[in-house]
Amino acid sequence: MDLFTTNRTRVRRFTHRDQESFFRINGDPKVMEFIRPAKSREDCDIFLLENLFFYREGSLLGRYAVEEKAGGRFLGSFSFLYLSGEADYHIGYALLPEFWGQGYATELVLEGIRYFFDHTQQPQLFAIIRANHQLSQKVLERSGFGYKGVKEENGEQLALFYIDRPAAASAK
Repeated sequence: MDLFTTNRTRVRRFTHRDQESFFRINGDPKVMEFIRPAKSREDCDIFLLENLFFYREGSLLGRYAVEEKAGGRFLGSFSFLYLSGEADYHIGYALLPEFWGQGYATELVLEGIRYFFDHTQQPQLFAIIRANHQLSQKVLERSGFGYKGVKEENGEQLALFYIDRPAAASAK
């Protein structure tokens, strides 16, 4: 079952059958450069099981597979997660390198914003990126997110972005 679709993609829950795709995205050092350290195959298998647990809770929280509508190729992942130590949702995305620079990230973020505000009562949605990740910053700004500031977490400078519920309607 799809969480949501865009013109070119479908976003759906990961399943046990997605172990290889899950490893391709979470084990790739190039993809993970601005997210977290790349994981081993074994760690990815455990991480996938942890993510499948989110779905049982019936909440929006979790990581989702992103596929091309036409052809079903695996493109990457999309997520709604809590900010570290807080009860605020944040949006996330990671694409395989061969799909970078093709507008997929902006397409996913725009539809993710719409989906989030249509399915929650939350007043804001956040995004956290490494402060030096200029390409993701541009994706977020094009999608209507505003810059909130920088925070340090585990020795890393993280830029915090947000979008308010009223602003979400104009981001389409």
